[in-house]
This record gives sequence, C-alpha cells and structure tokens, in this order.
Amino acid sequence: MKRRLFLTSATALSASALALSGCASQKIEAYANDKPLFDLPSYFNGVLDAYGVFTDRSGQVVKRFTVVMTCSWNGDAGLLDEAFSYSDGTTQQRIWRLQKLANGKFTGRADDVVGEALGETQGNAFHWAYTLSLPVDGTVYEVQFDDWMYRMTDKVVLNKATMRKFGVRLGEVTLSFTKR
Repeated sequence: MKRRLFLTSATALSASALALSGCASQKIEAYANDKPLFDLPSYFNGVLDAYGVFTDRSGQVVKRFTVVMTCSWNGDAGLLDEAFSYSDGTTQQRIWRLQKLANGKFTGRADDVVGEALGETQGNAFHWAYTLSLPVDGTVYEVQFDDWMYRMTDKVVLNKATMRKFGVRLGEVTLSFTKR
C-alpha cells in the first residue's frame, strides 16, 4: 500500500514537474549565434581534465570529483574514455561511443546509459539528454540527465546537468573541462 501511494504521488509530482519544466526549459536555438562555436569532434579530441561537484536539491555539495578524458575520433565516430576519481576515494570509468549525425546532432552510448543519448550543438552550446543507471548504496536507479555544455574559450567548456527521477529534480552536476 505504501509503495502504491509513493508511486501515485511520484506520478502526480512527475506530471506537475513536466508541465512546469515544459514552460521553463531552454532551447538550443537560443545559442545559434554565440561564439566560440562548439565543434564536438575538435574539442573532445586528445586529453582533457575536468573538475566537478554533485549538489543535492538544496544546493549542498554531496560529492566532488575529477575526470581525465582521453578522446579520439575516426570520421564521424567518437570515443570518449572518462576516468573519474571521487572525493570519497572511489573511481569509475565511462566510455562514450558517439556518432556525429547531420545538422549538429549526435547520438551516444555507454555501458551505464539506458538506450541512446541524444544531443545537438548550436553556436557555443551542446544539449545532451539521456537516462543513466546510477548505483546508490547497493541499488541501481535509472535517472534522467538534462545536460548542457557551453564552450567558453578554445580550451574551456562549462557543463551543468540536472538529474531527475519521476520528473522530480534530485540535484545537479556542475563541472569544467580544460583541454590540455
């Protein structure tokens, strides 16, 4: 009974959150004229360093992390090998396999991504949406990421991703990438 009540409440919250987020979400087209242009294959090529935090709904930092990314492209196929080191001493690896499509669109797959990630660049921005299998205390949750990256300079990209479950905002990931 409690589980049913939780799911009913979560569904109602989800519908409300989706209705509100539909009105407030940003559009990739808004960045079409912004510079420098974000060409994923040229930026995510070689070795990059990233520094980030995960914050909960209240804005409290829950976890800090660093990432070393080794990236390469073969035509329209990209490989982004991410090595994470977390503030609690744990490590993780995620390997993205990207495919460049027409008109600034991209798809991506990784072992812990459910289905296929969809993305698009315009101007200095890249918008990326996907569902991630996230292990927490022995349980794996499927959470949705709404991921925005902004190219600031030739070497720096800022990234802000919102994480949701049942449409309810759980927290945010904020990080900066620096190209070596």
